[in-house]
Amino acid sequence: MRSVVRLWVVSVVVVLLSACATNKQEQVLPEQTYYENARSAMDSGNFNEAETNLDALETYYPFGRYAEQAQLDLIFARYQNLDLEGARAAADRFLRLNPQSEHGDYALYMRGLASYNLDIGLAARYFPIDANARAPGEQLQAFRDFSELLNRYPDSLYAADARQRMIAVRNRVAELELHAARYYITREAYIAANNRARYVVENYPSSPVVEEAIVILAETFRFMDISKGSQDAISLLRKNFPDSKAFNQNGEFEPDILRKENRSLTSVITFGLMGD
Repeated sequence: MRSVVRLWVVSVVVVLLSACATNKQEQVLPEQTYYENARSAMDSGNFNEAETNLDALETYYPFGRYAEQAQLDLIFARYQNLDLEGARAAADRFLRLNPQSEHGDYALYMRGLASYNLDIGLAARYFPIDANARAPGEQLQAFRDFSELLNRYPDSLYAADARQRMIAVRNRVAELELHAARYYITREAYIAANNRARYVVENYPSSPVVEEAIVILAETFRFMDISKGSQDAISLLRKNFPDSKAFNQNGEFEPDILRKENRSLTSVITFGLMGD
């Protein structure tokens, strides 16, 4: 009797497992259905649903007729879902699987765009974050992505926007350097401020903050009694920014950003954190 019961139980389990397997198989939709569902979801702005269908399409039909387009759509869907790291990963995968694709410029552009927005993320939408005070981080990767796009696809539809974003990244890095220079001035660390200002002048001469950088350069040189450096900086300022507010009505260099004080050696070497 026990043998009969055991045989019955085993038979029931086998039937249930077969039914589960059959149900799972029945859940796999045709390739075109997944693609059409994904496109319909994206058209209606439902990017979560779009991602679900695109992921299924890649899982069940990795080499199907819609595979390449699905990979491109997945980049866009993740970006729209604010999954910036996921969008970048999807772009990396597309470029790896389709190195000769005519849509490589789009993947590079979207990868750069995701990196461009990764530094601040959602917090900036709701909190007063000063982007210029934050390290550029992923924006430097975005700069490299946009640069690669321009090198490989100079006539791409995305080239113009990529160029503008590269300029924005350069300006932001320049502003970051100047932000550091201003901080060092508040700490009376004038050598460090001079170094940061000089870096801006030498590496980002077309940035909007270069005028202020030259002023800091001239004034810190003057503070350190380096006359030639100060005069060279003033001449550079006069040549490029003749109407600078650093010049008084008589055209004399007269900024008011530094205040010379008697400072101890300890104060100097600790950037003003210690000592008198």
